[in-house]
Amino acid sequence: MRIETHGHEIELTPALREYVESKFKRLERHFEQPLEVRAQLGIRKPDYLAEATLNLAGRTLHADAGAETMYAAIDILADKLDRLLLKHKQKKIDKERAPRGENAD
Repeated sequence: MRIETHGHEIELTPALREYVESKFKRLERHFEQPLEVRAQLGIRKPDYLAEATLNLAGRTLHADAGAETMYAAIDILADKLDRLLLKHKQKKIDKERAPRGENAD
């Protein structure tokens, strides 16, 4: 898993970078294929904002979150990305299990 973390109008400390990496590590459990995540942390007063774009083979997922603290925004963002990955994985499984030749209306 490759994680790029960028700060927008905010200083990106090593502690923040490490926190993002620790939270996003759990996303690896859903897929064996390598994931690329680009996270951007910033401030939109009065809240802190965390955004992420996750690149899978043939698919791009995006989520954002805002909260009163940066750490809370990162937690919310990691939860959203986790749900998006589960939803994507379930769609992929459903598509593989669907009977061939039937039209889905």
